This record gives sequence, C-alpha cells and structure tokens, in this order.
Amino acid sequence: MALEKTRLRLGIVPLCDCAPIVVARERGFFAEQGLDVEIAREPSWANIRDKVLVGALDGAQMLAPMPFATTLGLGNVHQPIVTAFGLNIGGNAITVSNALFDRMMEADPDAMAERPLTARALKAVIERDRAAGAQPMTFAMVYPFSSHHYELRGWMAAAGIDPDRDVRLVVVPPPQMVANLSAGNIEGYCVGEPWNAMASSLGLGRVLITSQELWGGRVEKVLGVAEGWADAHPETHKALIRALLLASRWTDQPENRAEVARIVAQPPYVNAPQDVVRATLEQPGALIFSAHAANFPWRSQALWFLVQMRRWGQLPATVDMRRAVDRVFRSDLYRLAALELDIAVPLIDAKTEGDHRTPWTLAEATRPIAMGPDAFFDGGRFDPAEAETLANHYARSPLSAALRA
Repeated sequence: MALEKTRLRLGIVPLCDCAPIVVARERGFFAEQGLDVEIAREPSWANIRDKVLVGALDGAQMLAPMPFATTLGLGNVHQPIVTAFGLNIGGNAITVSNALFDRMMEADPDAMAERPLTARALKAVIERDRAAGAQPMTFAMVYPFSSHHYELRGWMAAAGIDPDRDVRLVVVPPPQMVANLSAGNIEGYCVGEPWNAMASSLGLGRVLITSQELWGGRVEKVLGVAEGWADAHPETHKALIRALLLASRWTDQPENRAEVARIVAQPPYVNAPQDVVRATLEQPGALIFSAHAANFPWRSQALWFLVQMRRWGQLPATVDMRRAVDRVFRSDLYRLAALELDIAVPLIDAKTEGDHRTPWTLAEATRPIAMGPDAFFDGGRFDPAEAETLANHYARSPLSAALRA
C-alpha cells in the first residue's frame, strides 16, 4: 500500500543508542523503504517530548518510560504516545567522580571488590558525611521518567540508601554530564554512552556498574510517535519500523561497528571523539541493537517501568497498569512489520524477567530466538503476573527488596 507520508523529521539525543536511526538514514535503509528522513539533534529529552507532541517531529528516539509519562499525564503534558520498536538493549552506566570513588574505596574496600558492584561503600560514605554534618551529595540522571532514574534509585535502595533523603537527585541533559562532574556540581550520574566512557577517557570519573549488570536484556530506548500520528499513518509507521529493523541488524554486526562509530560520532549526531564512541560500541555486550529480540517491545518490561513509577511516587494507584501497557507498547504493530521481512518474532507479549544468568532460547516465537542473560544485579525476579502486588509492596516500602517468586 502507498505511504501516507514520505518526508519525515525524526529527533535524537546525542547518545550512542541513536545509532539505528542515524544508520538508517546514512546507509540508505530509510530510502529503501520509500522514506526521506531528516534527523534533528535535540539537546534534551524534554525537547524531544515537546516537539513530538506539537508535531515538529514525526517521531523520535525516546527513553522507554517516556511514552507512559506523556500518555498518562504524569508530567506537565498529557498526550498519548506509542512505541512499536525498541532501539537497543544496554548502554547506560553509573559513574562517579574520582574523589568519590577514592572515598568509597577507603570506606569499604571489600564492598568495592564485589561484582556486580553494590552501593554499600557509597552508603558508608553517606553515613560518614551525615555524622560530620555535611550536606547530601548530588547525583544526576537524565529525566524523571527514565530507566536511568530507576536504575540509580534501585541500585542505591538495595544498599539501604534512601534516594529521597540521603542524596539529592537532579536532572542534567546527557551531553552536559561530564562538564557538571568536572565542575564539581555533581558527585556522580547515570547516563547513556558515550558520556560514561568520556568521563573515564578524560580522567574525570570512574564507572561503577553498567545497565547490563544492573538488569541485562532490558529495552533502553524506543522509537516514539504520537498515537494520533500512528493512527493516521499506518503504512508510513510500518515502513519506519522495517527500515529500523534492517538498520539495527546492520548496526549489530561486529564488522560494522567501526563504521557505525564513524557515522554517529559526527557533529550532527553524537558530536564526540570517534575513538571514544568506537571503544563503547566495540565493547562486547555493552550495546545490543538487534540480537536477543532487542527490538521487540516487551510488555513485561513496560510493566516493570510502571511498577518503578509507583514505587517512587510518580504513578497514582488508580492507574490501570495493564491497560496502559497494552496501549503504549504496541507489540502487535512490531510483528506486522517484522513478519513482512521474515524476521522471527516472539509469539508472547510478556515473560518473567531475571530468570537467566546465561544465554537461553525463546521457544515461543515464529522461529527460536537466541536470548541473552536477563539477571538483575540483586538477584531479583519480576513476574508480570504479580506486578500489582509488587507495586503495592513497593508503594508501602520503597527501600524494601523485591518480592521473591
């Protein structure tokens, strides 16, 4: 069928996980699907949100929880956003200043030797500061409704740190993280690459733990479009997904990663040193763009995001989480596009999360799909059937451990 619209404008934020969108343009995957796409580099996630909502962007790279925030009106805007495509797995990390890293090493060297690294040493530093009457340290994340926010909070809470009392959390756009760390405005942050690798390469900070260690296999960024736009442009939307599927598969090939780094490091996109971007992209397992069903919008993972929103006081108890997930994470639209390319697709929309510390195979698919580890750093397990119970548990006690199945 004919495309309803062929000239599109897509937004990105300068991060390595914008790669599928950039590659789709630069390597001609959009053009192969009949699309003429302009890419707009935006300075922050708020800019991305606002421009999609007013129609200045046809779609954009988005944090996976962002469509829920706008659809449910959790921030200062209320307009439905949907996603039918995950851009990547992984790519985030928690980084701290050299000074804080040294203090953590001195406070609890045994804790600093643990892998995955816990926040026990950070808790010891916080307790010393409190005893000395010092002000709470400041940590940054990229957006209130982001995996970075929930990763940072969850990592701290698992060690008994209260993110609302023991530290100060602020929002800083990704490209500004390193400068704020260097200036001493923040002691640490959670952000996507290359801004953790950049701090390390400049000798300004140390990476403590990556998102793959915090929870492997979780979708990080998605392609977000306004629900009304998707309804009005079904064939164009499907063409977008097809192009991104093909671009993601090309981007994921190890032999292409050097070229991907060259492309995305350019000023119109990430605007970072090519060697830093390349080192990030060539680190095994750090960023996955296609393998392990990376592009499938798992509704179980969406439910986990909503549980975290309830946990930290962002989501009212009156919200029907399952209804919201079905509306926003459009796995049905993904399947339509992927099957046209004869790409194997899951036959289920949700699965238990955290069961696998080693590679495994998803059998409930049109063809078996090789999957990667999906373990949580604290040994937790998320059963989507128990989402409401867990949300109520966390709402009563945000610092408590997850319920065990």
